Amino acid sequence: MEYLDFELPIKELEDQLQKCMVIGEESDVDVSETCQQIEKKLVETRKDIYKNLTAWQRVQLSRHPNRPYTMDYINAICGDTFLELHGDRTVKDDKAMIGGLGKIGDQSYMFVGQQKGYNTKTRQYRNFGMANPEGYRKALRLMKSAEKFGIPVVSFVDTPGAYPGIEAEERGQGEAIARNILEMTRLKVPIIVIIIGEGASGGALGIGVGDKVLMLENAWFSVISPENCSSILWRSWEYKEKAAEALKLTASDSKRIKVVDEIIKEPVGGAHSNREKTFDTVKNKISSHFEELKKLSPKELVKTRMEKYAEMGVFNG
Repeated sequence: MEYLDFELPIKELEDQLQKCMVIGEESDVDVSETCQQIEKKLVETRKDIYKNLTAWQRVQLSRHPNRPYTMDYINAICGDTFLELHGDRTVKDDKAMIGGLGKIGDQSYMFVGQQKGYNTKTRQYRNFGMANPEGYRKALRLMKSAEKFGIPVVSFVDTPGAYPGIEAEERGQGEAIARNILEMTRLKVPIIVIIIGEGASGGALGIGVGDKVLMLENAWFSVISPENCSSILWRSWEYKEKAAEALKLTASDSKRIKVVDEIIKEPVGGAHSNREKTFDTVKNKISSHFEELKKLSPKELVKTRMEKYAEMGVFNG
């Protein structure tokens, strides 16, 4: 188990509890009361830490190395029914963007999402979750296929941004993202978007337009990362915590300004602390929102979606 800086008090108490239990096992001394006191303090410390997280601490949690990624959710939700589909039919198969067909119960869904790696090798393989234009074009191809067969779309957003390399720009990164945004606004099937980790910049928006946009409690959603914002405004990464507060990127901020529709509560300690509970919660949210959206006709879906995004923001005439 890896711990973030602000989680160190929890680690210390867990170490104390472990030592106490070892002493009890290896000697005749009754340490049950001491263990109970440490456990009680551990529960209280966890609650105190996680209910008062700063914006920067939530950003850190969203990047926790043990936090589940897109494929973890899909495998847990769909089991053996998931069939991954590859390629944009133009350039190549982008490993940072995954997609395919899967079932929740008897209902089929088209899943798309960014995928990060778990170690150095897989992070390079997945390009750190930063998709190239062909990744967005693959996602669009799959969404248009879903539309053709009347299958709802589920999008998992988790990216530090679209890949900013020269070759990506040469192949039309901006156009690919803009095209996805346009096509997703008028897709004639339900779209459920879930921000599971990092939701940064156009990289998130490229698969982030939906009838329902849900956001995990410790995810973040912003036009820019705190580090990059700090480097632009203050010419240094030292002000990333200040930038995180100013960007209003947390789930509660995003809900308040109506860029997301619902916050999905995570287990105490974050999504990685109880993966099964997180997967079940997300699965149930997808099913419940689809039951609501399937009542609308394709025309009503597009109209409602368009109106939702047209009403965002404040304008002074």
